[in-house]
Amino acid sequence: MNIYIEKETDTDFAFDENAVIKQVVERAFASEGAPVDKACVNVLITDNEGIRELNRDYRNIDSPTDVLSFPNLDFETPSDFNIPEERKVDYTDPETGELILGDIILNVDRIFSQAEEFGHSIKRETAFLVAHSCLHLCGYDHMTPDEEKVMISKQEEILNSLGITRGD
Repeated sequence: MNIYIEKETDTDFAFDENAVIKQVVERAFASEGAPVDKACVNVLITDNEGIRELNRDYRNIDSPTDVLSFPNLDFETPSDFNIPEERKVDYTDPETGELILGDIILNVDRIFSQAEEFGHSIKRETAFLVAHSCLHLCGYDHMTPDEEKVMISKQEEILNSLGITRGD
């Protein structure tokens, strides 16, 4: 799986954030049955202002948030990666043939503040937001209590399988 990470800030995470992001992305998509050997994801690390602009421009919400997810695939059923032949041209990179799963935008300011607020490490908060966003890219949502339960359970499974727990 190709994971393209761009960082717009000079923030020091005190751990290898690229390695953690890649580890979580790979585990999340593998656990959902995505064709990880032929897929890619884009990740942008920005700040409050950067994510506020994207939130305003793409969602008409003029405020910062912790993470944005822009799925490239349309799912009738979450994690159903059986793409009809006629839609493959819409979902694949014409140069590489990779399935473009979507974009993840992380807000470093919120990562640091929420880690402190929730009493866990910056690494855990980063991993949590990446797992959360990956599930959105797989077609999951949390608009109803039942949907939220599914996402929470899947997020915890992903993080626990990597040994990234709330105590971190």
